[in-house]
Formats: sequence, structure tokens, C-alpha cells
Amino acid sequence: MFPSIALVARRRRPTLLIVGCGDVGMRVLRLLVPRWRVLALTSSPARVPELRAAGALPLVGDLDDPATLGRIACVADAVLHLAPPPSQGDTDPRTRALLAALARGGRVQRLVYGSTTGVYGDAGGARFDETRAPRPATDRARRRVDAEARCRWYGRATGACVTILRIPGIYAADRPGGHPRERLLRGTPVLVAEDDVHTNHIHAEDLARACIAALVRGRPQRVVHASDDTDLRMGDYFDLAADLCGLPRPPRITRAEAATRLAPMLLSFMSESRRLDNRRLHRELRLALRYPTVRVGLLAGLAGTGGG
Repeated sequence: MFPSIALVARRRRPTLLIVGCGDVGMRVLRLLVPRWRVLALTSSPARVPELRAAGALPLVGDLDDPATLGRIACVADAVLHLAPPPSQGDTDPRTRALLAALARGGRVQRLVYGSTTGVYGDAGGARFDETRAPRPATDRARRRVDAEARCRWYGRATGACVTILRIPGIYAADRPGGHPRERLLRGTPVLVAEDDVHTNHIHAEDLARACIAALVRGRPQRVVHASDDTDLRMGDYFDLAADLCGLPRPPRITRAEAATRLAPMLLSFMSESRRLDNRRLHRELRLALRYPTVRVGLLAGLAGTGGG
């Protein structure tokens, strides 16, 4: 049995390795330093000064080149894996390489993987919890299902406590591309009400706090919906954002029109409708959301508070 992180913390600061230190990873880093010793894996030597200035110890390594990952084998008590899979294929060799490197050390007690709610595919607007089986409809989602399975296998094989966070759309005013204002200004249409889909959201700051809660309180081999309490259709979300920003509401088009006017990636998001039950986030991870709804988060952004 591995000692608990609480026990480790009494002896010394626990060490976290962040893999995929983008916007959310940097938010986690800022929240944990100096309570934790934080390492950050980066494939870009140019990012080393930025990560060091934020309080992390940078490690240069590339998930696409397993030979560069030798240094991470024995460095961390916990790992936060936020690196995306490659853009092609239906498996995730990056997660495979990461876990193989970690397994050589045998030190990791907790692993949190940031997945996506896209693994469910289209649920026809149904509300469901984490017991629903994934039904990925795209290679992008199948890569995530593969990564989840590899992480859970790693937990069973090593005894590490593995938590999978399934993450919906992330937003924040200070997140690149993370505010609906940009899409509204482009005039991108949304679906008419009868064709519209239910969508789910999480503020980037709340997601960072969810990652930390999972590192501290996550249950073994557990999936958690890292989603806020909002219950809106996609078009209604953009209407709300437009009203709050003082911008025109987006035009509405039918699904048939969307098929001829919108990019395939955007169209795929408009083809999946689901409503997430997030009670595990509240009850098990005991996370009190600072931005429980998109209205609260968007208003905070407009007020210049909370990064939303």
C-alpha cells in the first residue's frame, strides 16, 4: 500500500507533476504553490522561464518521444494529466507513453486525468450520471476513451488512486478563446429551438479547483463530471451571453442549413445533446463552485472579477 497524500504531507510538501500545463494547468499551479512542490512537464524549452517564474520546476520531455520521459519516473507523489491525445487515430499513444514512464518509478499515489464529456456521444438531451457507458461517435472521443481505460488499468496495476474528470465546455474571460463574446462578434449562427442541443459548461477557475479536489479527495477508479449546475440549450447559452454583453443575439438556422454552412468540428458539437448530473462533484469531491452557473461566471467576467 502507498502512504496517503495526507501522511506524506505531514512529512514534507507533496510533489505534483502537471502534464499538459496549458491554461487550466497554469491555474492549478498558481493555486497550489507554495503548499505543494509542483513540477511541470513541457515539450517546449521556450516555456521553461514562464513555468519557473510561476513557481514550478520545469521538466523538458515530449509525450510523442518516450525516450525523453526517463526523468519523470520517480519524481512525484501525484500526477495531473491534462495533455490532449494526438489529432489522429483512435488510441492515445501519449497517455500510453506517460503511464509506462510513471510505472517504472512506482511512486505515484494519485493520478487525475482530464477527459471529456464527448466520450458519451449523443444522449438525446437525457440527464445522466457517471454510470452511463461511453458511446463515442468520433475518433476524437475514442482517443479519450482509450486514454481513460489506460489510466484505470494503471491504477489497478500499481495501486494508485485514479480519478477521471469528464470535462464539458470550458469558459473564462481570461482564457484564450474561452468567452462566447468572440463567437458572437463573428455572428456564428446557432440552431433553431426545435433542433437545438443541451450543452454543459465549467468555468476554468472552478475546473482548476476540481482538479485539486480530485487530487486530494478523489476515490479510486472513479469518474466525476466536472460540470457546473447550468441547464441550458446551446442557443439559449449564446442568447444569454449576448444579452449580458449587450450584443445582438446570434442568428438561428435549421440543422439542415447548419450542415451546409458550419465547419465539421462545430457541427459535431451541435450533434450531441446531454445534461450532466454533477452530484459526485459536490458530494464526493466536496467542491463548492464559485461560478455555479454560466450567468454567474459571465457576469463576473463582465465585472472584471474572477477571470470569468
